[in-house]
Amino acid sequence: MILLRRLLGDVLRRQRQRQGRTLREVSSSARVSLGYLSEVERGQKEASSELLSAICDALDVRMSELMREVSDELSLAELAESAAASEQVPAPVRPMLNSVSVTSVAGVPTERVTIKAPAEAVDVVAA
Repeated sequence: MILLRRLLGDVLRRQRQRQGRTLREVSSSARVSLGYLSEVERGQKEASSELLSAICDALDVRMSELMREVSDELSLAELAESAAASEQVPAPVRPMLNSVSVTSVAGVPTERVTIKAPAEAVDVVAA
C-alpha cells in the first residue's frame, strides 16, 4: 500500500538535504518542533496544510512544487505497484499488460516509464 505521508516526508527530506540544512534549522524557521518535523519526514505523522505551508516557507519552496514532486512519485509508485500486481495475473491476460508507457504526469513532462510483463521489473528511463 502506498502511503501519501511517506512520499511527502521523503520529498520534504530531499528538499531539506539539497539545501544542506539540518532538521534543527528548518524546524526553527518553520516554528515546529524538531521531533514533529522528524516524524513528518519519516512519514509517521500527517502534516496539516498549515504545517506544510510553514515548512515550505522555511525551505523557500512553493507548495505547488512540493506537491508536484509528490504527485510524480505517487504516479511512479502506483505504476510499480501495478506492475507487481500484474505478475499475479493469469498468463492469458499478461500480454495485454505488456506495454504501458508514461511520458507525463498531470500534463507535466516527466521520465518515461515502461512497464514490462510478466516477471520483469519497472524500467525507468530519463527522457
